[in-house]
Amino acid sequence: MDAHNTLSGRVALVTGGSRGIGRAIAVALAGAGAAVAVNYRSRKDEAEAVVAEIERSGGRGSAVGGDVSVAADVDTMVGQVVAGLGPVDILINNAGIGPVRDIDELTEEDFDRTLAVNLKSAFLCTQAVVPGMRARRWGRIVNMSSVAARGGGALGVHYNASKAGLEGLTRGYAARLAAEQITVNAVAPGPVDTEMAAPLKAAGVAASLPVGRMGTPEEVADAVLMVVRNGFLTGQAIAVNGGRIFT
Repeated sequence: MDAHNTLSGRVALVTGGSRGIGRAIAVALAGAGAAVAVNYRSRKDEAEAVVAEIERSGGRGSAVGGDVSVAADVDTMVGQVVAGLGPVDILINNAGIGPVRDIDELTEEDFDRTLAVNLKSAFLCTQAVVPGMRARRWGRIVNMSSVAARGGGALGVHYNASKAGLEGLTRGYAARLAAEQITVNAVAPGPVDTEMAAPLKAAGVAASLPVGRMGTPEEVADAVLMVVRNGFLTGQAIAVNGGRIFT
């Protein structure tokens, strides 16, 4: 099988796909033949730049706005993807925030917003696309977790809770959808050199990693692509963390 076209004819939706890890995933999926919808909340220009890159390489893409923590926005966004590219076969729940808060400064608003963006959004998007996947008996859902789901983390307990919940969500959906040929997995990166991880980079976290450096968005995207291509892999959290945590 041609590795460059293994997803030909499939439609992917990447939430938070305008930058960082999401951008790398969108480009990788397009490189494997999928048409890719790049979701953004406020960075329309950056999302359109990702789509332009996909199209320059001969792929199909579209930029779709919406706050994925809001049900009405999710329904509108999925409708736009279906109308423009086709039914969603591959969902990458990548949208997330990571405000750094110690326990003494963490507010209820911080906690609620982090869980809404990092966890509730995955629930809303999954619920929106699963009916179509079930009808076609094929689907791939990948939730972007973190080493913070299973460790102390550096951003705060709100972030830990959101990512641990995301892995629980992954296992729950995986168990219920496997018989319908829909796989649900998580990919859990460690420190990756992105805008969100700038505080970790400034703190010198790379020196604490066995590989001696932070990861790249493209390395995480490689793991996502492996998961999407594998129909026998489901209910798993794939660690991509430079040896920081062994599972």
